[in-house]
Amino acid sequence: MRPTSDETAVRVKRNGIIAIVRGGYELSELLRIGNALLAGSLRVIEVTLNTPRALEVISALHKRFGEELLIGAGTVRTAEQFKAAVAAGALFTVAPSFDLATVACAREVDILHMPGVFTATETQTAFAAGCRMLKLFPCETVGPAHLRALRAPFDDVEFVPTGGIDLDNIGLYAHAGAVAVGIGSALIPKSGWSEAEITSRARVLHKAWFDLARPPVGLA
Repeated sequence: MRPTSDETAVRVKRNGIIAIVRGGYELSELLRIGNALLAGSLRVIEVTLNTPRALEVISALHKRFGEELLIGAGTVRTAEQFKAAVAAGALFTVAPSFDLATVACAREVDILHMPGVFTATETQTAFAAGCRMLKLFPCETVGPAHLRALRAPFDDVEFVPTGGIDLDNIGLYAHAGAVAVGIGSALIPKSGWSEAEITSRARVLHKAWFDLARPPVGLA
């Protein structure tokens, strides 16, 4: 049975890191990447729709890993793309921007859709449309301070910052109030990678998020 949007949001927060796959990987490579991420304790994958054969990839990952991995689609900019991604097996969708028609489709079938926001106005627009978990994008241009500033008036919004996040700053984003983060090239290199390397990166980032990034109990 397909999880509800609330159930998916819980899984995203429980895992803390969304591994973003974008690029011209062969299907066999993507299955190896899935294995590597699982071995590194990362269990949420977003395949962007501007990846070649993205829908085929989502379907293959879903069939191969089932409940082991929470597989979603990224760069979902229209309602038509949303429907195609869900039909392929995506259990959540992510967008770089806000599109009301896509949000309406997602709410109708109770699937988690994370629209992208950057400003206070965009955040409020998404919140008013019923979105509670939002992708904060792009983050590399402003850093964790921007998230911290948005969290002050929007303390009832769950932000998932994406863009430029790596081992050096993942803790800063956690301290600034992120409920999870999206990580692409710092986790999955475009070329010259091995399963062992991705597993190693996944383990280090996982440890940074859960063991190092969170402040001690009582100081949060």
